[in-house]
Amino acid sequence: MSTSIEPPPRFAHTASRHGLSYPPHKEEGRVGDSRIAAGVIALVAIAVLIGGAFVGLILEGINDFSGAIAAFDGYLFRVARFTLWQALLSTSLSVIPALFVARALSRHPSFRGRGLILRLFAVPLALPAIVAALGVLALYGRAGYFAGLLSQISGEGWPGIYGLSGILVAHVFFNLPLATRLFLEALNTVPADQWRLASQLGMGARAGFRLIEWPALRASLPGVAGLVFMLCITSFTIVLTLGGGPRATTLEVAIYQSLRFDFDPARAVALTLLQIVLTMAVVAALMRLGANVTGDANLSVVPRRHIPISPGGTALDALLIALALAFVAGPMLAIIFSGLEADLARLAGEAAVRRAAATSLILACLSALLCVALTAALTMARRALALKRGANGPRTLLERITDTGAGFVLVVPPIVIGAGWFVLLRHAGDVFALAPVMVVTVNAVMAMPFALRAVRPAYDAASERHERLCAQLGVAGWNRLRLIEWPVLRRPLSTGFAFAMALSLGDLGVIALFGSDSVQTLPYLLLARMGSYRTADAAGIALFLGILCLALMALADRLGKETAR
Repeated sequence: MSTSIEPPPRFAHTASRHGLSYPPHKEEGRVGDSRIAAGVIALVAIAVLIGGAFVGLILEGINDFSGAIAAFDGYLFRVARFTLWQALLSTSLSVIPALFVARALSRHPSFRGRGLILRLFAVPLALPAIVAALGVLALYGRAGYFAGLLSQISGEGWPGIYGLSGILVAHVFFNLPLATRLFLEALNTVPADQWRLASQLGMGARAGFRLIEWPALRASLPGVAGLVFMLCITSFTIVLTLGGGPRATTLEVAIYQSLRFDFDPARAVALTLLQIVLTMAVVAALMRLGANVTGDANLSVVPRRHIPISPGGTALDALLIALALAFVAGPMLAIIFSGLEADLARLAGEAAVRRAAATSLILACLSALLCVALTAALTMARRALALKRGANGPRTLLERITDTGAGFVLVVPPIVIGAGWFVLLRHAGDVFALAPVMVVTVNAVMAMPFALRAVRPAYDAASERHERLCAQLGVAGWNRLRLIEWPVLRRPLSTGFAFAMALSLGDLGVIALFGSDSVQTLPYLLLARMGSYRTADAAGIALFLGILCLALMALADRLGKETAR
C-alpha cells in the first residue's frame, strides 16, 4: 500500500506560479541524476588538477631519468631528515605544553576573560603564515623588540632568530593554540556524572587527573599530535621566511628553490616524490588515529566540576595560562605595533601595493567561488547517490569518492601540485602567464575540505525535509536549486566562501612558484619587500593583509554560528 504526498497549498501556489506541474510519485533518487552529473564534473576537475601535476612529474622523470635518480643524493636525504626533525620538535613543543594549558583552562571554566582567551587562541588559525612570521621577526629578530634584552641575557650581540629556532617559535605560535583547543574539547566531553561521583568519593586533584582527565587526554593525544606533525611537515611559508639557509630547509622549500632559483627540474621531481611519500604516510597514520584533519575545534559547554583545587594549583594554572597567552599574543601585538610604525598612507597610495591588493582580492574571490561551486556539487551528488542506493544497499565506488574525494587533496600539498604543473607547462609557453589560473584552481581545491564542513550538514538536513516532496512534484535541476536549495544553502555557502577567500588571500605556496613582476599578490609583495630589506613596508603590508584575513574569518565564523542556530 502506497501513500501519496499532497503538496501544501503555499508550495502549490509557488510551484504553479513558476510553471511546475505535479506528476505522479517517482522513486526517490531518480531526480538526482543532474546532481550526480554535477558531482562527477567536480570530481573530474579535481582529478585533472591533481593528476596533471603527477603527469608532469612523471614525464619529467622519464625525460631526465638519470638526473632524477642522481638527485637522490646526500643533500636530498639531509633535507628530508631536517624536515622530519623540525616537525618532530615543533610537535613536541606544541603538544606537550598544550596538555597542561588545556587542563588549566578546563579546571577553571568560569573565570573572567576565559572566553576572550579562547577567541584569541583562534586568531593564529586565521592569520596568514607570512604575517605571523613577520610578527615573530618583529619580536625576536636582530632588530626586534626583544633584541636588546636577549643581547644582555646572552652577553653578546643577538644574531636574530633565523634558522631552526625561528621555525620552531613560529610553528609553536600556530599549533599551541590549536592543540590547546582540541585538548580542551576532549576534556569537555567528560560526563558531568564522573565529576559528581569523584566529588562524592572525596577524590583530590591528583587522583582526578589520573582517573578522569588523563584518559580523555590520552585518547585524543595521538590524533592531535599527528595533526600538528602533518601541519609542520607540510609547512612552506614559515620555513621559506625563517629558514635562514641550506641547513634549515625542508622538502617543500627545496622544491621551490630547485624550480625558481636553480631551475633543476630533475631534482625538483625527486624532492616532490619524497615529499608525497612522507605526506601520504603521515596522513594515513593520522586518519587511522581519527584526528580532525581540518584543524577545527568547536568548543562545547564546559561541564560543571566538583573537585576542589588548592590555592597552589590555582596559582600554577594561572601562570600556565598567562605564559601561553603572552606567547600567542606577543607576535600579534608586534604585527600591530610594527605595522603602525610604517608609513601606511604612503603604502596605501603606492601603485604596486594597490595593484597587488586588487589582484589578491580578485583571485581570492574567484577561488572562493570555484571552491563553493565544487563543494556544492560534491555535496549534492553524495546525497543523491545515497538516496539512490537506499537505506540498506551497498555504497558504490562513486559514492565513496564523492564522500572522501575532497579530503584526498590534503595528501598533496599545494607546492607539490604547483611543482607538477610548473614542469608540465614550461614546455607549452610562458609558465608565469598562467599564474592566475593556477592560484585560483589550487587554492579553491585546497579550501574544499573546510567548506564541506559548513555546507554538507545543512544540505543533508534540508534534503531530509524536502526530498520526498521534490520527488513527488518532479522538482529537479535549476528549479530545485532556485526554489528549494538556495534559500537553505545561502548562509552555509557564504560561510564557505568567506573561509575559502581568507585562505586564498593569505596563501603564498602557489604564487611563490608562478608569481612575477606582472602578477603579484599581497603575500608575494610582502615577501619581496622582506627580501629587499624594506622591513617597514613589509610590516605595513602585513598589517593590511592580517586585517583583511581576520575580517573574512570573523565573517565566516559569524555566518557559521547563525547557520547552526
